[in-house]
Amino acid sequence: MCDTCGCGNPDNQVRISKPGEEQPAHHHDHNHDHNHDHNHDHNHDHLHDNGHTHDHHNHDHLHDNGHTHDHHDHDHVHDHSHPDGLQGQRLIRVEMDILEKNNLLASRNSGYFDAKEILALNLMSSPGSGKTTLLEKTILALKDKRQVAVIEGDQQTMNDALRIESSGAPVVQVNTGNGCHLDAQMVMNATRKLDPAEGSILFIENVGNLVCPSLFELGERFRIVIFSVTEGEDKPLKYPTMFQHADLCIINKTDLLPYVDFNVSKVREYAFQVNSGLELMEMSAKTGEGMEPWIRWLLDKQQIS
Repeated sequence: MCDTCGCGNPDNQVRISKPGEEQPAHHHDHNHDHNHDHNHDHNHDHLHDNGHTHDHHNHDHLHDNGHTHDHHDHDHVHDHSHPDGLQGQRLIRVEMDILEKNNLLASRNSGYFDAKEILALNLMSSPGSGKTTLLEKTILALKDKRQVAVIEGDQQTMNDALRIESSGAPVVQVNTGNGCHLDAQMVMNATRKLDPAEGSILFIENVGNLVCPSLFELGERFRIVIFSVTEGEDKPLKYPTMFQHADLCIINKTDLLPYVDFNVSKVREYAFQVNSGLELMEMSAKTGEGMEPWIRWLLDKQQIS
């Protein structure tokens, strides 16, 4: 799984920051300092970064050290050693542990979003599909309609976060280092830093990749896969897992259709072969054509989520 790309490397540096913040030389995502200063006189919502939850005061909230306390119900990734010749089984076990822990944290993220009535959306695509441009136009279209916040995921740079900030939405950048996807822990930490408003729409722009992001739940309400007409219509067949787990597929850059060999009917055929319940939209984020159905979709989902 991710051992080959660096995601599973404990030395991989993940940095979460807002535009304008001084970039630290080093940032460790998993902080196990147990210095709590809690005074719980009332119900409130919070999350802890390492994924342990409190159930005893009916609240969810965010903490620096990342612990959600379910009393002493702690889940950890274990390195199970095996005799020589069983390394394949060991690797599978470690990968299963990683996904199981991630799913637990994703469930807690989801509970936090539900409690705050936040519509969380996981946007996934190949690099260059137009995700950030789509977000810029979406933020402008939702102005005065809904509060919006964004978590940006990239291996390096603050470039996309700066673009989103210029569009008028609060944003945090998650730099994953060698990692090829966001995970639930990163989103938990980023959500604490971002502190999205109750009743808002939270866009999570994942790292550009059609493989690994499909395996990692983040706590999102809906998954949206975006690809452009320049990428070829066989994407749903080449990357079926991504499309199987998506709720909505956006075919972007339709303004380029006269200049590329791309068959929209074939895309629909291939997409429905993989996921018969998948919704599809065609649009050009650059020109704005097709944006109205997308905005209506967002508002409808936000009302019923």
